[in-house]
Order: sequence, then C-alpha cells, then structure tokens
Amino acid sequence: MRPDDWHFTEDLDDFLARAGDFLRSRPALHTVPLTVTDALRRRGLHVYGAEAPLFGLLTHADGTVRAAVFHTPPHPLNVTPVSAEEADALAARLLALGHAVPGVSAERETADAFAAAWQRRAEARGALHQLQRLYRLDGLTVPEPVPDGRARVAGTADRELLVRWYGEFADAVGRRGFDDAGAWADARIAQGGVTLWEAPDGTPVAMAGVIPPVAGQVRVAPVYTPAGLRGRGYAGAVTAEVSRVGRDAGMEVLLFTDLANPTSNALYQRIGYRSVADFAEYRFASRPQ
Repeated sequence: MRPDDWHFTEDLDDFLARAGDFLRSRPALHTVPLTVTDALRRRGLHVYGAEAPLFGLLTHADGTVRAAVFHTPPHPLNVTPVSAEEADALAARLLALGHAVPGVSAERETADAFAAAWQRRAEARGALHQLQRLYRLDGLTVPEPVPDGRARVAGTADRELLVRWYGEFADAVGRRGFDDAGAWADARIAQGGVTLWEAPDGTPVAMAGVIPPVAGQVRVAPVYTPAGLRGRGYAGAVTAEVSRVGRDAGMEVLLFTDLANPTSNALYQRIGYRSVADFAEYRFASRPQ
C-alpha cells in the first residue's frame, strides 16, 4: 500500500466526525483512543503536553475507516490494529511529514510491526518497554477475605495524597514526567474519579481511579497501594468496589495490567476480569552517528 493512503490532521473535531463510528464499533479494543480523544475534547488539546496532537486515518476505497492513529507528544504514538504492510506505510508517511515518534503503543502484533518498520526506515533504535494485557469484567467476585475498612470517593481534602500517590505510581511504571500529577488529581476529584480504601481509623491505604465513561465503557486506572501496605487485600477491595459501581451503572468495565506483574494479573482474574488482547509499548531513540 502507499504511504499517502494515511491522511493526517490536527483538527480533533474533523477526526472524530470521521473516525467516531469506527472507534465505537469495537470500544474495548479501541478504549485508549476513545478515552484520550474524549479527554482532549473535554479538557483541551494540550492536556497531555504542550505540542499539538496529531490524528490520522486509513480508509478503504469506499471511504470507510480501516484504522486510526493519534499522537499526543511526548507520549508514544497509538495505533489501532493494522497489518504489517499498513504499519510500514504509516512509518513511511510519518517520516515524510517529518513527525518525530518517540515510541508506539498498540495491540501486540501492530506494535511489533510498526516498531520494526520505524527502526528500519528511521534508522532508530527501539526497545520493548512494556507488555500489557487488556481485561474486561465478566462476573464480579469480591476477593476474600475483605480487609477491614471501607471505600469512599476522594475529595478536595485528599488532593495532596492523590498527587503524591500518582507520582509514586508514575515512578513505578516508568511514566514520571509524562503527566502532571496535580492536573490529574484535580480532574479526577472534579469527576469523582478516584475511590480510596481507608482503614477503620480513616487512614487511606489504597486507591483505584476510573476514567470517565465513553462509548458505554469505563476503564479502571490507576490502581495503587503504597509499598509498605501491600499484600493486605486493599487493592483487591478497592478495585472490586469501583468495578461494581461501573457494572451497576450498566458500563463495560475494562483495565490494563503489566504482564510482568503476576500478582496483579492473578488478582484481577480472581475478581472476574477476562482477557481481551495483549498490547505492547516500544520506545525509540536515534542511532548514534
């Protein structure tokens, strides 16, 4: 296929007008582009960084959308599933545009194909940063034993705690510097989008965030327990609670896990989450001259 079969724009409204039905046709597999573009629409184009986002489409001859891509620098490029040939054409098109690509995040086969194409065409070095599994809630089971305490929605009085915990979470998953912890906390508090598990004395011991609903789905993210409080069931309890709230609201409930963490993968499966697809994130750097 030809590189110019991929068409790009910085106009979010135009992109959503053309790609919206395609993205909503497979909301679980397309959860990241759905939630990110929704956040851009609600909170502004620069919520993820100072540089303007870029959006792209690959269409069939009849004009229907085959695939979509977006990039919110400094984050990795995100691509919906494509063939190796389509991934190669995408890499060629981005190079022709002079667009810098620091990494790619996509369904595993797509990420592998784009990473190979970009390294070859851009003469870049690439490294696999993370393998993730996307899960969908099936039947909810609260993990036993349930720890003492209760769940409550975080409020403005919890802002300092949320900022600190989000920073610790970002460090743990290698995302420090990608997001503004204060802006994240403010947005989630305004949306009622973080639930805390607190001990009987009222001390918060874990949190689970939920990304605002779009296309009939919500995604649980992030789930975090400080290192000294792990292994006591707090993460399972708070995740089960936000999962129940999403399910009871009639939403499809999703979450991603790091495949390098067997503990979290086993926990979410006990709660009732079932695998949808595996995803990969690569990061790129220029080859030394």
